[in-house]
Amino acid sequence: MNPTSYDAGNTCDNIQEVTMKLSARNVLRGRIVNVQKGATTAHVWIELKGGEVITSSITNEAVDELRLAVGDEAYAVIKASDVMMARD
Repeated sequence: MNPTSYDAGNTCDNIQEVTMKLSARNVLRGRIVNVQKGATTAHVWIELKGGEVITSSITNEAVDELRLAVGDEAYAVIKASDVMMARD
């Protein structure tokens, strides 16, 4: 892709035309059950098939660009370089 011809304004409109491959191995499909916007950051809850709920903190701008809304199908993409463990 030539950076000079890239039109960032059309990325959301063309999202279904793009097949994206990710290095993240944990991609969980679910349905958005809540979107709560704050001053700059939003919390988005996605309910998975088994009833578990994943919460993501993303920018309000990302919510708007992805057009995330309650009832929409979406993916929680989890990419972590560290996993912490704890026990009592």
